[in-house]
Amino acid sequence: MKQLLILSGKGGTGKTTIASAFIELAPAKVFADCDVDAPNLHLVVKVTAEPQRRDFYGLPKAEIDAGICIHCDLCRDNCRFDAIHKNHQYYVDLLACEGCGLCTALCPVKAITMVPAVAGELILHDRDEVFSSACLKVGSGNSGLLVSDVKKQMKDAGNADLAIIDGSPGIGCPVIASLSGVDMVLIVAEPSLSGFSDMERILHTAAHFQVPAAVCINKYDVNLENTEKIIDYCRENSLPFVGKIPFDNEAVKAVNSGRTIVGGSGPASLALQGVFNNTMEILNDGDEKDE
Repeated sequence: MKQLLILSGKGGTGKTTIASAFIELAPAKVFADCDVDAPNLHLVVKVTAEPQRRDFYGLPKAEIDAGICIHCDLCRDNCRFDAIHKNHQYYVDLLACEGCGLCTALCPVKAITMVPAVAGELILHDRDEVFSSACLKVGSGNSGLLVSDVKKQMKDAGNADLAIIDGSPGIGCPVIASLSGVDMVLIVAEPSLSGFSDMERILHTAAHFQVPAAVCINKYDVNLENTEKIIDYCRENSLPFVGKIPFDNEAVKAVNSGRTIVGGSGPASLALQGVFNNTMEILNDGDEKDE
């Protein structure tokens, strides 16, 4: 199963808008939302199956047994995250606890143990289509591990020629986990100074992990000078440039109403078809070279 990952160096570039459109154009039977901090692909892509939900456990958290605790204060005094507090009894602030385990090592009466803690929820729709996603709890870490589980349950449940993955913005742990094992990444760039800088960073990240990358520009006509700068950068660095999509009020209305921009008569919908065709050509060309 070929995996196409869609990323952006920054938020707000239209990554999910393009990912959802690609899913409809393919049409993809297997897809995933790996933006576990703020998943929103489900708002646009409609699936009929009732989701299967299961807890995701991150690093364990400290728990104090009040019946054993002797109030020596070693745990609270030495916790560098200020996660242990005292009211009538000592207790742990689970949002602040980083699971380092220092308090368990210091406790002279073994009143503190590390217990599994729910850090998020894995969600799987599996009927006519396979849609894998997840949602990280507020204040929880381990987003990279959760992304890996999202991709694993997608592969375990799915059996298709193509899987399309909507990734996270930035270059952090969830993006690195998303890049693992994919065949190609499409970078959605924005024609702004920050958009150009963040595009460079995500391209360097993809190159570091030896994942082939292509670039498209969304809302290119907002700043034509920066659009040309991005195109020149791709040309100078021998990066495939698959097209540019104009700003389109029809596209804004479609997304605001929970629809993809596929099938519209506006310029964004028409341009997107070309971006999709060019991307698929590059992805499939990789198959021919492997043969």
